[in-house]
Amino acid sequence: MPPEKLDFQNENLLIAIPIFFIAFAESLLFIGEVGATTWMHVGIVVALTFSTAFIKNRQINRIHQALTLLPLLRLINLSIPVFFEATLYSFLFIYGTLAIPVALVLRAQHLSREQMGLIFNKKRNCTLTILAIPFGFLLGYGEYSILHAAALIPNLSIINILKLTIIMVLFVGLIEEIIFRSILQTRLEESLGAKKGLILTSLLFGFMHSGYGTPYEMCYTAFVGLIIGYTFQKTRNLFFITLLHGFINVFLFGILPHLLPTASFF
Repeated sequence: MPPEKLDFQNENLLIAIPIFFIAFAESLLFIGEVGATTWMHVGIVVALTFSTAFIKNRQINRIHQALTLLPLLRLINLSIPVFFEATLYSFLFIYGTLAIPVALVLRAQHLSREQMGLIFNKKRNCTLTILAIPFGFLLGYGEYSILHAAALIPNLSIINILKLTIIMVLFVGLIEEIIFRSILQTRLEESLGAKKGLILTSLLFGFMHSGYGTPYEMCYTAFVGLIIGYTFQKTRNLFFITLLHGFINVFLFGILPHLLPTASFF
């Protein structure tokens, strides 16, 4: 058998195994087993890194590279509060640090501008920018009704909202959307098809929010991931989904905690 080819069943298995273990590790975090989560994610990173030495299929290698970013995100997220207080600025350390492996994976992936969602149209981007705010509010309100997230800014001054927006759009939104949509969803769609790739990416997006400790949040973020992922499929516009993701967090962690401190669905 040529090194670039695997039968369909084995290919699916090599994709399913790391996804299962990532989801399992996040389930351990959900029930409070932080130590077990940490060690399992370390093992996943090591296993996925060494998989390229034994698996010569380029498509599987690229998917494994993309999946490596998820346990790295969790490990950095768990380690930062040990050194820094969990405030708005901790997001700078988490996502600034994560940007390094993301850049390395991007370089190895050889994604086209279209695959990444970097084909911009000035007129369309202006329209999408306007739409990102109301849709960000709607999705952010739904998530806030579940989480009752604490505000990351002391008040709604212009400077505080500006700081929050910069961090949530240019750090959190951009890095996560590159990981989940530009890289992971793109590669899973190539291997499994558009529908399965979208669903798997959305489920992983939901599992990666297990740290909040509520199944409603995981289900809701998987639903939001489905919306964002579907939007990315149709528009192939990283600019818009980054803004949308960022504004969801701006409303969730900034504006709504000050305006609606008691809103709840659950």
